[in-house]
Amino acid sequence: MMARLEHANITVRDAASTAAWLGRAFGWGIRWEGSAMNEEGYTIHMGTDADYLALYQPKSAKGGVRPDYLTSGQLNHIGIVVDDLDATEIAVRAEGYEPHSHQDYEPGARFYFYDENEIEYEIVAYD
Repeated sequence: MMARLEHANITVRDAASTAAWLGRAFGWGIRWEGSAMNEEGYTIHMGTDADYLALYQPKSAKGGVRPDYLTSGQLNHIGIVVDDLDATEIAVRAEGYEPHSHQDYEPGARFYFYDENEIEYEIVAYD
């Protein structure tokens, strides 16, 4: 039996803005977009043909809270694999985000950053 993660659904304040920077930083495209949750919100599926992030924007969004790694059921970070870690860091910085926690480890390297929704992303490149 084979299984793979197809998508994660996350709440954001501005789906169009989040989709735009994801597209610029990672080269992703919009797979689908439209009304969601009984037309009380809007969703954009942003990613590749194989997988994506569903960016859900409710009618009224609350501010995000940085993950504490202690709260059960909380999303801690989203991991994204890239071919060129240095080029991706340049793209992330160009979007106004501040990379942190750079680490080299077998079999690759990584860094993290928070977006405007307080969602943490782990960017990984494998050797």
